[in-house]
Amino acid sequence: MYHALTHASGFYREVFKKFKGMFKRIFMTGVSPVTLDDLTSGFNIGWNISTDFQFNMMLGFSEKDVREMLQYYKDVGQHNGDVEAMIAEMKPWYDNYCFAEASLDRDPKMFNCDMVFYYLRHYITLGKSPKEMIDPNTRTDYNKMKKLIQLDRLDGNRKGVLRKITEEGQIVTALTTTFPATEIANPEIFPSLLFYYGMLTITATRGQRMVLSIPNNNVRKQYYEFMLEEYQERRYIDLNSMLDLFYDMAYDGHWRESLEFIAHAYKENSSVRSAIEGERNIQGFFTAYLSVNAYYLLAPELELNHGFCDLFLMPDLLRYEVAHSYIIELKYLSSKDSESKTETQWQEAVGQVRMYAAAPKVKQLIQNTQLHCIVVQFRGCELERMEEVSF
Repeated sequence: MYHALTHASGFYREVFKKFKGMFKRIFMTGVSPVTLDDLTSGFNIGWNISTDFQFNMMLGFSEKDVREMLQYYKDVGQHNGDVEAMIAEMKPWYDNYCFAEASLDRDPKMFNCDMVFYYLRHYITLGKSPKEMIDPNTRTDYNKMKKLIQLDRLDGNRKGVLRKITEEGQIVTALTTTFPATEIANPEIFPSLLFYYGMLTITATRGQRMVLSIPNNNVRKQYYEFMLEEYQERRYIDLNSMLDLFYDMAYDGHWRESLEFIAHAYKENSSVRSAIEGERNIQGFFTAYLSVNAYYLLAPELELNHGFCDLFLMPDLLRYEVAHSYIIELKYLSSKDSESKTETQWQEAVGQVRMYAAAPKVKQLIQNTQLHCIVVQFRGCELERMEEVSF
């Protein structure tokens, strides 16, 4: 069907042949640049400007734009919120997009327009920010991505790419700027599709390749959701029970029950692959299920004192009166590791978590909450030891 439309005397191609000489300029928008290569002589005078730096700031709102817009609606009596506080709340959820390599050093990072309007509509209508910071409409591209993942049964390892991005927050890849629709299922261009879907953004370069990263919490939550769905498909876990435990964790400091629940679920969900991947697999599992905890902004691999803590649960104090915050260090032993190695690893983890807690920015991140430093040690899929560490 697609080939018939875009090749030979196909309708789509013939339309472009007929109209391309009638206009000085035609501006076309979409999500993925998939048709220019296929229309050949039917449309051989167009070019893809998606990643040209001249148009980078056309594709979102700068912080200046957002501030002016919020102030305008406040001045005309549409809301009475604190503009700076509103920007501070939106920034980690909607900001940090860059669409062109040349814009990395010359342009400010961009806010997602749709998400800014979503937030502003709620503030004007209800007089407060939305309870859910993620607009349900953003799931559209997420669902497109899931359909591509299903092609893994034919070729490629898209699930592996998503796991890597979720765990590390970025991927180094060549950004494909245009491709025929017949190539959209090619696993090699999957990271580029994630970029066009808004699931990754340009944050740096590495030689001739791009560093594409998760831009903000809005997108990060969608990656966590992918991992959670994957684990839930393997073995279903009652998430409602977890939500009760997470409330106790956030407001009362009762962390043990929550983490033991996830540790037990990990054992039930484990596989040969889990044993091979070890600590990385455990971290992915804990990250996926802790992401259900709305009381925290989950930060895996947060840099603290020149090290990277496995999981930092930063309290979302703009939305909830949380009383406790957490640094969690995860360690993995194989079933063959000796008792001496077990103890050595534990002491190393204790030293690491104390070092993280002493980082200057931790106090700013936790504000007035009580910080708990937890070390969790697994032997295979079994919970070996879990304790709170004084610091």
